[in-house]
Amino acid sequence: MICPKCGLPKELCICETIAKEAQKISVFVVQKSFGKNMTVVKGIDSSKINIRGLLKKLKSKLACGGTYKNDEIELQGDHRKRVKEILIKEGFPADIIEVR
Repeated sequence: MICPKCGLPKELCICETIAKEAQKISVFVVQKSFGKNMTVVKGIDSSKINIRGLLKKLKSKLACGGTYKNDEIELQGDHRKRVKEILIKEGFPADIIEVR
């Protein structure tokens, strides 16, 4: 298989790596009803990144529920520090991730 964007074989494709470096990601907590906290990850471009796969990894590593809607990943609970660590391990540069 050859990537239609960069022309390289799928094993060597760098499109997703380049897309990870060109974003500004914001991680913050929102208080929902009944005093529950929700960690929101905003700014990931779903057209260039496999957002469903990333959401699945975040949910399994944080042992929490979550969803993707309105171009935001929502995770149950306050996981700001761990989300940043996981995103860095997934290949996102540390300087583009803002934790509030």
